[in-house]
Amino acid sequence: MSRALLVEPLTRAAFAPFGDVIALDGARHFPINGGTTERFHDLAHIDVGEAGGRPLVNVFRGQPRALPFEVTMMERHPLGSQAFIPLGENLRYLVVVAPAGRFDEERMRAFSVQGCTGVNYARGVWHHPLIALDAASDFIVIDRGGDGANCDEVELAQPWRLTFEETVT
Repeated sequence: MSRALLVEPLTRAAFAPFGDVIALDGARHFPINGGTTERFHDLAHIDVGEAGGRPLVNVFRGQPRALPFEVTMMERHPLGSQAFIPLGENLRYLVVVAPAGRFDEERMRAFSVQGCTGVNYARGVWHHPLIALDAASDFIVIDRGGDGANCDEVELAQPWRLTFEETVT
């Protein structure tokens, strides 16, 4: 038996307790390089310096997950943030989060993300690993490298089934 978790559209305001939405709309930007390039500036707070950490830049290739999807575990990175930036405009993926601190499944939230919008999980925020939809999907991932255990996992007491107000196809 699973419980239902409603998937919401991703907005900056709704996601703010968990980190940053990485998107060009509404971002501070200005021309550089003699006007040949537009710089979208300071899109996320990358926090990887805890305990001597250093930034890592990776590509994750997420395999598509089938719907309906059940959340059975969550993870967090206590020593640094973790940013996911999709490498494609037509990608769809899901984000499941819970506030930092002691894990509380009653405070989980789920968001749908589409296009080239990314997310940056703040240090310690609980989240589900990548949930790509439709096709194999590549993401630039910026997270923490260096010494120290930086991944905690928790198994949920029972699965939570992601539900949608509108059918996701």
